[in-house]
Amino acid sequence: MNRPHQLDQIDLEILAHLQADGRMTNVDLAQKVGLTAPPCLRRVRALEEAQVIRGYHADLSPGDLGWSITIFAMVSLKSQAEEDLKAFEAHVAGLPEVRECHMLNGEIDFILKLVARDLPSFQSFLTGKLTSAPNVASVKTSLTIRTSKSLIGVPVQGGQSHAG
Repeated sequence: MNRPHQLDQIDLEILAHLQADGRMTNVDLAQKVGLTAPPCLRRVRALEEAQVIRGYHADLSPGDLGWSITIFAMVSLKSQAEEDLKAFEAHVAGLPEVRECHMLNGEIDFILKLVARDLPSFQSFLTGKLTSAPNVASVKTSLTIRTSKSLIGVPVQGGQSHAG
């Protein structure tokens, strides 16, 4: 990604703190990274404008909201022409049960992370919206049994040297 500036140590610390706690106030953030509030806010705004910070959101509990099943689906398409790939991506973009969609190289064209309320709703989604989608050759699914690690974001090298 082309950035208007290089990230320095303070930028990395800001990113690490905000990734860990996006609700942190600017005053608290400034204190943690050793700045006063105005220059800290300017840095955060610059990181947002450069799309290094892409947004802020709450990390919701799927099970508490009735989405008790997480599934990974490996999708192979009949055609890998760019227009067919984009058509599939557009199709899954409109399916709220699809939480992630990644194009892969190799035998499988896409891997999807899906959520479902229960097995019957997953089966209905699979047959009614995924395997029946245009250009889909095959779908292989795996239901998760448990999640032992699920981290947001990416490792921020050099971040949180002032963490307390």
